[in-house]
Amino acid sequence: MTTSRPPISGILVPHMVPLDAHGRIDEDELSRYVGWLVERGVHGLYPNGSTGEFVRFTAEERRRIVTIVCRAAAGRVPVVAGAAEANVTETLRACEHCAAEGVRAVAIVAPFYYKLPPESVEAYFREIARHTPIDVTLYNIPMLASPIDVPTVRRLAEECPRIVGIKDSTGDISHMLRLIAAVRPVRPDFTFLTGWDPAIVPMVLAGCDGGTNATAGVVPEFTRQVYEAARAGDLPRAFALQAQLTELFDVLFPGGEFPEGFRVGVARRGFRMGTSRQPHTAAQQAAFAAVGERVDALLARLGLG
Repeated sequence: MTTSRPPISGILVPHMVPLDAHGRIDEDELSRYVGWLVERGVHGLYPNGSTGEFVRFTAEERRRIVTIVCRAAAGRVPVVAGAAEANVTETLRACEHCAAEGVRAVAIVAPFYYKLPPESVEAYFREIARHTPIDVTLYNIPMLASPIDVPTVRRLAEECPRIVGIKDSTGDISHMLRLIAAVRPVRPDFTFLTGWDPAIVPMVLAGCDGGTNATAGVVPEFTRQVYEAARAGDLPRAFALQAQLTELFDVLFPGGEFPEGFRVGVARRGFRMGTSRQPHTAAQQAAFAAVGERVDALLARLGLG
């Protein structure tokens, strides 16, 4: 079973959304940011993901973000847009909007808040697959949503043509190897993406087609270098670059405050990111300022300061 469209691959950016002084979407800055990411060589865009704080926007705002991103990308790179809502009906409405805007595929996380057994997760995705007007990539992030296990992914891949790939954010290489071994024999065109930045190189070597990596929103040109070195089989260079990217990731991913460090990082690249819709204490704000100073030092070492 194959689909007629080319597989999704490379580094896709699960980017943040700039906010203005009133906490609204800064549409001009978002467009400028998208253009900058494309110009620096990312392979695709991934709006309304976890890094993009999709749960902090309304459904209408999420649709607007998709529209802005697609227009700013102007067909130069594919867009894989988050379309997860709290139920099947609203998720399908989001899929319809994405299809109308020219999105390549949607990314749908497993049901969140309520932890569901594998059979309920599978039923959820089957219902979406039956009715979606656009290709679907599964999004497995067990820390925030019901997990999608290997047998479920295999059955969905084998029996649902509209489901074309998976983003796995566990960072578990053995899990990814099991996924690829289970699915690729029955669905050679299925796309495997890693959402865990410290594991881009080993995941590519394991057979992943690419990743959706938050560091690409801060250092798009460098994250692409990591991926391309791994794809080229230049292992000494790939692992050296991976170590540098991981060091930056560890600074951007402070404590339990994801994704605030990435807002700081993007601002350090010259964008007006505004203040999060999540209130913070004075002590937290001081900690974010310290993150910014560390990011500046790492960017300078990478020649990106």
